[in-house]
Amino acid sequence: MKNKGKETPLSTPHTKGGLQLTLVLTTLSASFGSAFQYGYNISVINTPHKVFKSFYNDTYFERYGNFMDENSLLLLWSCTVSMFPLGGLLGSLLVGLMVNKWGRKGTLLINNVFAITSAILMGVSKVARAFELIILSRVLVGICAGISYSTLPMYLGELAPKNLRGTLGTMTEVFVIIGILLAQIFSLQSVLGNDTGWPILLALTGVPALIQLLSLPFFPESPRYTLIEKGDEETARQALRRLRGCNYDVEAEMEEMRVEEHKEQAEGHLSVLNLFTFRPLRWQLISIIVLMAGQQLSGINAVNYYADIIYTSAGVDPIQSQYVIVGSGVINLVMTVISAYAVERLGRRILLLSGYGICGSACLVLTVALLLQSTVPELSYLGIICVFTYIVGHSIGPSPIPSVVRTEIVLQSSRTAALTVDGTVHWLSNFIVGLTFPSIQVAIGAYSFLIFATLCLLTGAYIYVVIPETKGKTFVEINCSFAKRNGVEFSEEKEVTMAEPHTPSLPTKQTSF
Repeated sequence: MKNKGKETPLSTPHTKGGLQLTLVLTTLSASFGSAFQYGYNISVINTPHKVFKSFYNDTYFERYGNFMDENSLLLLWSCTVSMFPLGGLLGSLLVGLMVNKWGRKGTLLINNVFAITSAILMGVSKVARAFELIILSRVLVGICAGISYSTLPMYLGELAPKNLRGTLGTMTEVFVIIGILLAQIFSLQSVLGNDTGWPILLALTGVPALIQLLSLPFFPESPRYTLIEKGDEETARQALRRLRGCNYDVEAEMEEMRVEEHKEQAEGHLSVLNLFTFRPLRWQLISIIVLMAGQQLSGINAVNYYADIIYTSAGVDPIQSQYVIVGSGVINLVMTVISAYAVERLGRRILLLSGYGICGSACLVLTVALLLQSTVPELSYLGIICVFTYIVGHSIGPSPIPSVVRTEIVLQSSRTAALTVDGTVHWLSNFIVGLTFPSIQVAIGAYSFLIFATLCLLTGAYIYVVIPETKGKTFVEINCSFAKRNGVEFSEEKEVTMAEPHTPSLPTKQTSF
């Protein structure tokens, strides 16, 4: 029998990291001030859309002496909705520059400027009688959401111990859903979704930004960023001690990070352009694009942006639809929290596959229900059930899990570039859905959901064939599992000598583009 006392493989688990108070508070501060903005601003203009359209029309009448026609009003409203994902697209293009210069935590803090500025502009838009301020603010808060949606998963994934990476990774989506739910509650006509309350409703987006500005500076920067990109071992070690507690084997995790860094020294920091031609990451990049495009093109934000219209077409009384929307938000949050609990027990693949299967099936049945409800009125209830079922399916897999997987399948040197591509695909897909769904629904009606069903099933098929299970694996091990498909050798090194001097990753190719 071989003596194994001299060598400990990286695959042997370290002392498992627990939910230390510092780790919990850091996650709460980072997530509430970042992912919350995304969810809140997706949903906040949904329920009171008639109030906003009335403000647009009244303002137009005051200026020009006549009201807009229906087509012009629909176009202006579609523009208002789609400016948010357009801003998100712009924000995602800034991420690479920002996280490399200011770090993960620093980027999140600077990003709050966009949220606070947009909150002020939206809050005064009624007094200024300028609906253009709302449209401009939707771009600014979209930039905020675009930066945070790429930076936050990177930050949380690098803060978390291996055994909690999935759970913390899903916090991005959990707080997106919390934002959606609170926006749905505040948007009720009896709360702020009325003629007098809507400026406050829009301005509330500045509150999480202020809370993050006051709290996040007290918490550590990503240890991986500090060690691998800044070369500061002592600061990284101190951050790990705060995040992991006194009983955790900090040096073992430091060693794991050195192995990851050692793998990356030959390639340096890849730019976005280099990433598209870098063979060892070909299938990881394709997988990120498919995951993020599939998440958005499967139709979830068509439901978020236009839920009120969908429920009305499914037979819900327009006055009652706002309460149905809140109910769907509660279901969304509950199922996302369940997914956060299950991701480290069941794994990533099973949640993604089951989620897309449920979503695709729900869209197919919803199409039939909407087509036949005029002849069989009872089918309107089936339509509502299908929408709720779709939300359940998306909440357990397609919504939360890509935030975990997209961070796990690339190493530190390529993570910034990969998440820039990820954010671009995510927001471009979001923009396309927000801008085109109303017109598609007018043109083909219920058949629009067949498009979503097809995309759900195609995305699920890709995941089944290509994406491996990443639960419980190190970043290096996950990249090893892609090596054969990429047609390259990626030997997993088991040990890096502790006495080996630290050398930061080579500065070659250190551009975001």
